[in-house]
Amino acid sequence: MTLSANDRAALRDLVHRYAARVDDRQFDSIVQLFTAAAELALPEPPAALEPIHFHRGHQAIAEAVAAVAAVARTEHAIIGEVFDLGAATGTARGRIGCIAHHWTQRADEVIDVVWHLRYDDEYELADARWRISHRALTINAIETRPVRRLRPTDPS
Repeated sequence: MTLSANDRAALRDLVHRYAARVDDRQFDSIVQLFTAAAELALPEPPAALEPIHFHRGHQAIAEAVAAVAAVARTEHAIIGEVFDLGAATGTARGRIGCIAHHWTQRADEVIDVVWHLRYDDEYELADARWRISHRALTINAIETRPVRRLRPTDPS
């Protein structure tokens, strides 16, 4: 048995909303995309590219994702999605490819730290909506590039 077209569309929407909310710095609303007992597993780049820090529950996830505020701007481009049924009814798994730009202003220069990454996800269907129950971020490569100009962050 496979996921329905509607379930696949809903899961695609979920992962794209996560990326958009990070880029829009909507850190508190990101937790609405996770189950209450969800876990977010993150690396510690550049030393560790595989997940080593585990953040459980909405508060911990919001705080972990808010670390992105340390950079001037981000852009997460979802470049691929593969979804499968999970082991239990009402669950699914996903592997999401992403390129994430992290622009930082340093004195009179702007640097783009680019992560080529994947999210290994588990999802649960709750209240007729898909939510992330586990997300592990693995970085496959990091690039650093100079940037000519950066648009200022939108005012909140």
